[in-house]
Amino acid sequence: MLPPAPVAPVPPPTALTPPRRRQRPARRAAGGFTLIELIVFIVVVSAALAGVLRIFTQATAASADPMQRRQALAIAESLLDEVMLMPFTFCDGDDANVETATSSAGCAGAADALGAEAGEGRFAPPQFDHVNDYNGLAMTGIVDITNAAVAGLAGYSASIAVAPAALGTITAASGDALRITVTVTAPGGDTLTLDGYRSRHAPHASL
Repeated sequence: MLPPAPVAPVPPPTALTPPRRRQRPARRAAGGFTLIELIVFIVVVSAALAGVLRIFTQATAASADPMQRRQALAIAESLLDEVMLMPFTFCDGDDANVETATSSAGCAGAADALGAEAGEGRFAPPQFDHVNDYNGLAMTGIVDITNAAVAGLAGYSASIAVAPAALGTITAASGDALRITVTVTAPGGDTLTLDGYRSRHAPHASL
């Protein structure tokens, strides 16, 4: 009997290396706001806008009406021009020496003083004939030099003050320069003041 043939050893099973997988980069989160973030943003912006609008409303209510201010300025400029165009002589316009006097001492009567002379007015003869005559003039409701009411200006008031002033080398004590102040009050109560200066550059020029 033949001996059995030798059995070849079975090799151990080879460990299989699993195939490598490529790792994909993680996807970035999509840009934008979440719903909660958007709601918070709207609330914050709304609160900020409400505060700004409140401040703007208060500032507008406290400020002067631009139309009334422009109208007040126009009135003040008109009255200032009217006064500035008046004679600034040493003597009153009715004085006999008004066109020849070289000083207040040369007047036939008293030298012209601040304020209108008795009987003189802005509207009817004898009318103002000197810058000084306008000192103390006041009106409620704007009227022209014929005393006719100016349409739309009944709610405005105006006053004029004239006083000696220093101007350059001219001293206030000399009386050769005047400061004219026109104050206009609008219907809303806002006040505008306009100043002008008049020198005695033509002491013999009368009306």
